[in-house]
Amino acid sequence: MKIPKAFQGRRTNDYPAAALDRDEEQASVLDDGDLLDSYSRAVMGAAEKVGPSVVNIDVRQTVSDGQRSAEAGGSGSGFVIARDGFILTNSHVVHGASRIEVTLSDGRSYRAELIGDDPDTDLAVIRIDAPGLVHAELGESSAVRVGQMAIAIGNPFGFQASVTAGVVSALGRTLRAQSGRMIENVIQTDAALNPGNSGGPLVDSRGVVIGVNTAIIRPAQGICFATAIDTAKFVAGWLIKEGRFRRASIGVGGQDVALHRRVVLFHKLPVESGVLVVSVEKDSPAQEAKLAAGDVIVGYNEHPIAGIADLHKLLLGREIGVRSELTVSRHTELLRLPITPREAIPIPAEPAAHQ
Repeated sequence: MKIPKAFQGRRTNDYPAAALDRDEEQASVLDDGDLLDSYSRAVMGAAEKVGPSVVNIDVRQTVSDGQRSAEAGGSGSGFVIARDGFILTNSHVVHGASRIEVTLSDGRSYRAELIGDDPDTDLAVIRIDAPGLVHAELGESSAVRVGQMAIAIGNPFGFQASVTAGVVSALGRTLRAQSGRMIENVIQTDAALNPGNSGGPLVDSRGVVIGVNTAIIRPAQGICFATAIDTAKFVAGWLIKEGRFRRASIGVGGQDVALHRRVVLFHKLPVESGVLVVSVEKDSPAQEAKLAAGDVIVGYNEHPIAGIADLHKLLLGREIGVRSELTVSRHTELLRLPITPREAIPIPAEPAAHQ
């Protein structure tokens, strides 16, 4: 606090209490104003940077009951990730659409082609043929920290380029996709999302994309989710390359389970939990490997497996047809079973709807 010249050199108790209170109040107002200006400038700067890359997506789908056909509509958001027209959005926004129309931030509209979608991560890539596109800068979600600013941009209820801001509430969440598979490393934020925000970008204070807005918990207030951009970049690369994201499967149903402490110590395991085998599919790689219900998977090749999420991360397309090894705890024994994963059959997602 700055003391007026008239009171400089005097003892503090000589300075009138009312004047002290008044100066402190003025200083507080100035500090709050400066802070608000900084926050506002950050949000405005991020919105101005990424806004031109955000698009509105309208979809049409032909629905038939076996006797009659009708056309249903839906909408969502997306954002340009490359100048040659590739747009990232949610799978549930465009899945099953017979027609996709994209409207840019400057009002131009174009028909879009579905390049590929992956219901298991709720991601999709579409493409338009348009000049002068502005693409968003993609960041690294591994650098995201809880508490940092998070800004969501999208088209809720058709209101184009709407901006909401909040913070990253939590990291490493899991979210069940419409296909039934768990999406890993999901970002939780309190930046408000509404129907139509799906597929839009979640950005940091620099306007760099850190996630793809994907879901809200409707009864809750301020609990929204975004697929981490590291996941999105990886999946989008495969969708652009092959039109789909291939996964491997060993044919088991399982659940996370804690290992007995004596088993961990006796076998010197690097994990204290694993995947309990609940069921084994008929004629699957797991059955051929003689995996049985009650076994606990604790390793895949040289990688420790502490839960289903660890196994899912390893069962990617490159593992299809590759002879591998499962480390399994069975009663008091530790077994190493040879196994060759096969390509997983994609689980159909729900058709596109208003998002």
